[in-house]
This record gives sequence, structure tokens and C-alpha cells, in this order.
Amino acid sequence: MTLASGAHIRANGIRQHYLHFAGTGPRVLIVPGIVSPAILWRHVGEWLCATHDCFVLDVRGRGLSESGAHLDYGFDTCAADLVAFVRTLSLGPLAVVGHSMGARIAVRAAAGAPELFESLILIDPPTSGPGRRPYPIPKSRTLELLRSAQRADGVPAAQAGGAGPWPGELQRLRFEWLPTCDERAVHAAYDDFHAQDLFEDLARTTVPVSLVAAGTGGVMSDADIEEMRRVRTGLRAVRLAGVGHQMQAEDFATFSRALGAMLGNQDSETERHAS
Repeated sequence: MTLASGAHIRANGIRQHYLHFAGTGPRVLIVPGIVSPAILWRHVGEWLCATHDCFVLDVRGRGLSESGAHLDYGFDTCAADLVAFVRTLSLGPLAVVGHSMGARIAVRAAAGAPELFESLILIDPPTSGPGRRPYPIPKSRTLELLRSAQRADGVPAAQAGGAGPWPGELQRLRFEWLPTCDERAVHAAYDDFHAQDLFEDLARTTVPVSLVAAGTGGVMSDADIEEMRRVRTGLRAVRLAGVGHQMQAEDFATFSRALGAMLGNQDSETERHAS
């Protein structure tokens, strides 16, 4: 098993923490979701480093990255963090895998700094926005999960949410690290889920985009996927039947096959354009 190395850098005026799973293949950066510190993607990084040089970012207000009442947690600022992170470590251009909130941040960052991004793989991104249906996972459920973890009582809250079970070690890590998430960051993310338009950001991107949608949970409708196809000609998309929003934890085998295929396609396309 490959051990991750963790480090901090100062970028965009804050302390940003990341995990690095060193590999010899193309670089890929994972941007996790709303209450997912980087450590919860450790198993993905350990798998990916067999074929890629993998980095996983702690988004501000989560994990070991800077947090506090002095910080803005909006998506514009988080996207600026991502751009500054890639520039500071001279990682670009590289592929970015964004899950849920991380996908929204990645699209906004790539729209503003396309030279840093080789491709985007969006994992079940929320499609809520002005005039659109709301994000189907209630903020109250996310906050109760976070607050219960802060009380060291997280397992009942996770079971009450109706999501699929997490493997034992991931579940343990989840409730060990959930208390590092700033509640203000949750409120800001839900605000921007509904105040900003993913499709407008997607229309401004110029890099190849792939999509992995969950088969259950209702985050992405078939109409959402079709609209994405209209906005981005050439979009590669797959829906994973029977797999929920937290697919990287609940069904890693199915998730890893889908992600591996998407990364393989994008790596081949990059090599073709470079030759």
C-alpha cells in the first residue's frame, strides 16, 4: 500500500493542506465534497497512484486547511484557492476530479484559468441554481451529520440519512475527521449551490469534460445530463445504476471502474493532441 505524504502550502493567502500519493503517471487532483476532508479519499488516492500522480486537496474550512470566522467560504474564493494551489505547486495543466461541491468549484476554476486544467471529471455535481430545482440533500441533514460527529455520536445520524453503508475503516475515518469541517462552510456551499449556475460555468470552460452521475439520490436528473450535453458538445457521461451520491465510499468497485475508464479516455485524448 502506498502511503500518502501530507503537506501545507500558503496559496491565495491561506494555509492549504493536501495529500500526495506519488505515482509516475499523469497528474490528477481530487477536490472533495461539502463535508469530505481529503483523508476520506485516501483509498482512492492509494488506488489511483498505480497509474497517476495523485493529489487530494482539503478545501478551505475542512480537514487541515485553514478555517475560521475570518474566511470567506464562497465558491468564488474556493475556486481561487484551487487555481492558486495548482500554480503554487506548478502542477498544471492537469486533470481534476471534483466530487459534488468539488465539481462545482473545479468547473468555476477551469472557466477562469483554462491554461491550468487538462480535463475535468465531474462526479455527481449538484445542478441547483437560480430558477432550478433545489439540491435534493437537505442542508439540515448535512448539518445534523456534522453536529452529531462533533458530539461523538455520528453513526445514528448517518444511518438516519438513508445513504448506503460505508466500509468500517472509512466510517471510522469519517467520524474522526468530520469535526474538522466548519459549519459556516456548509451554509456557504448550500447558498452558492442555489445562487450560482453550474451550466453557465460549464459553457465557459474549454477543456474536455466527463461526467459520472449516481443512479440513486436524485442529485442529477436525466434532463440535467441532456442539458450538459447541449452546453458541452463531446461530453462523456455515464450513470451508475444503483449507486448513490457517496459512490466513492458506498460502492468503490463500481466507482473505480467508471473513474478509471474516464481518466483512461482523457489520458489517451491528451496524448493524441500532444503527438
